[in-house]
Amino acid sequence: MGIKKIKKQLILSALFSLVLTGLPASSAMTPEANTLYQQACSAEYQQDYKTAEAKLIQALNIAKDDPMLMTKLAGIYSDTDQYDKALEIYNKVLQIRPDDAFVYISVGSIYENQGKYIEALQAYNKAMEIFPNYKYNFLNIANVQYQLRDYKSAIENYNQFLSTYAQHWEARENLANSYLANSDFEKAVSEYDILYSKNTAAFKDFANYGLALFETKKYDKAAEMLERAVANDPDNTSAHVSLALSYQQLEKNDLALAQYDEVFKQAPNLYSIRLDYGNLLADLGRNDDAVASYKLYIEHYPKDARGYQNLGIVYKRQKNFDSAIENFEKTLILQAGKKNLPVMQDLAECYHLKKDYPNALKYYNAVLASKPNDYDLKLNKALVLHAMKDYNEAIALYTDLLKTKESESVQNNLTSALIAQGYVFFDEQNYSLATGCFERAIERKTKDSGAYFGLAKSYRACGMNDKAAEFYEKAISMAPEKKEYSAEYTEFIASSYKPDVTTNSTDVKGISEVKLSMEETPDAAEKANLEHNKNLIAIGDENYKKKNYDVAIKNYQDALQINPNDAETLLKLGNIYKMRDDNTNAQNFYKKAVVVNPNYADGWFNLGLVYANTNNLSGAKESFHRVITLDPNYGYAYYALAIAYEQDGNKQEAIKNYKIFLVHNKDAATANVVQDRIKELSK
Repeated sequence: MGIKKIKKQLILSALFSLVLTGLPASSAMTPEANTLYQQACSAEYQQDYKTAEAKLIQALNIAKDDPMLMTKLAGIYSDTDQYDKALEIYNKVLQIRPDDAFVYISVGSIYENQGKYIEALQAYNKAMEIFPNYKYNFLNIANVQYQLRDYKSAIENYNQFLSTYAQHWEARENLANSYLANSDFEKAVSEYDILYSKNTAAFKDFANYGLALFETKKYDKAAEMLERAVANDPDNTSAHVSLALSYQQLEKNDLALAQYDEVFKQAPNLYSIRLDYGNLLADLGRNDDAVASYKLYIEHYPKDARGYQNLGIVYKRQKNFDSAIENFEKTLILQAGKKNLPVMQDLAECYHLKKDYPNALKYYNAVLASKPNDYDLKLNKALVLHAMKDYNEAIALYTDLLKTKESESVQNNLTSALIAQGYVFFDEQNYSLATGCFERAIERKTKDSGAYFGLAKSYRACGMNDKAAEFYEKAISMAPEKKEYSAEYTEFIASSYKPDVTTNSTDVKGISEVKLSMEETPDAAEKANLEHNKNLIAIGDENYKKKNYDVAIKNYQDALQINPNDAETLLKLGNIYKMRDDNTNAQNFYKKAVVVNPNYADGWFNLGLVYANTNNLSGAKESFHRVITLDPNYGYAYYALAIAYEQDGNKQEAIKNYKIFLVHNKDAATANVVQDRIKELSK
């Protein structure tokens, strides 16, 4: 980004041509001295500086302290890099002519060539005070200010100069470079655009133009200019770096990688770009190489938080959460007092993935304090609360999130939290609140059988046995593989029967309570119970035949108290209620029969009949299909299924099942009725 050097002798020649051309010789200069002066000028023109110097010294011996001769000699010394001699003579001239602006400019030029920019600026400024209309001095001042990195002032003076000399390309190039150095990238691009469009053939500063374009995010054009820069100067490491970064922004990662390779060939110890290089490697999925590059950068720039942050991101990607957390924490330490929300969010997620929920919650809360409406953050916080078993808070957050947008996963999480909280309330014996949670979950049409099982338990605890039975059955039907459901339901059924051993009915005469003495072994007790159960069922069957239904019901219930898993006895109770047209109780006992024995075809068949009686055709068809699945030769299941389909208006399925029934039927009269139905339905 060096400034374009403008040869001082050209400026000075122009300057003195304005001043000296056509002027008479100094009055102190004799003809002999004037002749020597003219000879000195001729020798200077021929670049014979030694002769020019000698002639001028001879002239000064004749016309001592002549300002013109002294100025010319000082100029010869300046051109031959004899700066101390030149300055000594210029200072003598200034003692004679203290308001000579051009001598100050010459002095400034010498100081500038010596790198004494403060002294040069002082001389140029003095000349500006004496002769403010000399526009070229704006360029001199601007050049020195640029070297002093006073870019703002340099820009002002370059613009002053260009307001008069708009076509001065070197000055405009220096202005562009000043804008670039001052980070006024848009203005730099504007100046480079002018230089390039107006003087394309002579334009050479592709590197700086490309850098300015890069900084203004014009990456395509930046890459174009930088490609030309490295083509013109393959050893321009800075241009290779800018080109690599441009390719990186354009996601031309392979091209960027090639440029970085060239950079590291030229400057293997250029650690300042290891951060960007690491970013490229990370984008390419070369995580281990990225880690190595970031570590090199951190080694040389240990105070730059970006290195630790980017290293943490790669470690997080590699699921090395401990190392990620270490680097993210280091980032926050280095940025003390600054809220780096992305780093805090990364920390929250790392702790979350590590299942360190308290720390995850701490950082989620910290980020949410600044971004209270961030959906993903609120969701993650809800998940953490859920995992910490703070179900009430999780439920509140899930509910709030669903007001923002619909989400199946959030719906499922809300339901899960409601069920979990329901069990917490249940364990605390707060059955009303438990019931409320389970009911909310079920209202949300959950497919989680745990909600139904929990609600059954809550209803049971509240003494609502009918509802408890209903939801036990639903839970079991949803998850028949969960043995704990059936076991608890069986225990519930058993607890529902309370046999009255003091009954004096003649129908149970001779039946007494069976007691297990201390002398009896468990096997003997079990045998006695089984015998007692068998006797109760036999007595119930006898009372059933005698149409003593109430007593039969009591006998069967007493038997179930001993063996609540007896599906046949449950079926018999259902049959009694069905015969009495008590479909509700009949359905209840048939359901219990198929719950304790899901493969009980008779139970499913009778349950289907009850469903048909109550116009629950869907339940009826499902039950009859279950019978057929269990026993494909169960003929009357096809018959009942055909009737259900006929009532449902599905003639095709009705005919199909009537025909299958005829294959299994042995009764001619029934066959005639079915054939008539088939004919009627086929019309």
